[in-house]
Amino acid sequence: MTVLGLLAGCSDDIGPTYTVEELIRDESLLSRILTECRNNPGDLGGASNCVNAEAADGKLRLQNMREALRN
Repeated sequence: MTVLGLLAGCSDDIGPTYTVEELIRDESLLSRILTECRNNPGDLGGASNCVNAEAADGKLRLQNMREALRN
């Protein structure tokens, strides 16, 4: 039973995987995932949600910069 728990803890497939667009639409979820990933990059840095959250964060930053330049 302990072995299964350890294996499950290492899996990237635990819980839902969010797309970049889903994370852009839900900034509170994006913030939560980014915090988790940045607090534990050794274990989570390559996880799908971490990669997607970093991409979503980058897109949001670019959108915000573009909007700021227009005003």
